[in-house]
Amino acid sequence: MGPNEIIVFFLIVVGLPVTLGVGSQIYKERLKFKTKQLDAISHETAEKAAQYAAHTEKLEQRVRVLERIVTDKGMDISQQIEDLRDTTETKELN
Repeated sequence: MGPNEIIVFFLIVVGLPVTLGVGSQIYKERLKFKTKQLDAISHETAEKAAQYAAHTEKLEQRVRVLERIVTDKGMDISQQIEDLRDTTETKELN
């Protein structure tokens, strides 16, 4: 075995496992980062969905009130709308 063959053999025996080990560690760290990133995105998405659900519920309540006002024939509609505006503005200020 000549000196060049010994160097090549040494590089294969030592260099290849070291290179694969380092590459494996880099890949694992990248997977951890991606997992954290996906967790953050899913958490943010869940928060937005909850906000949209709450907003939708408020809108549904307002529509129910408006339907009740329109279908109730014995009441003054414009006065009730103004009363609702006053109530909504008071709640928003608090």
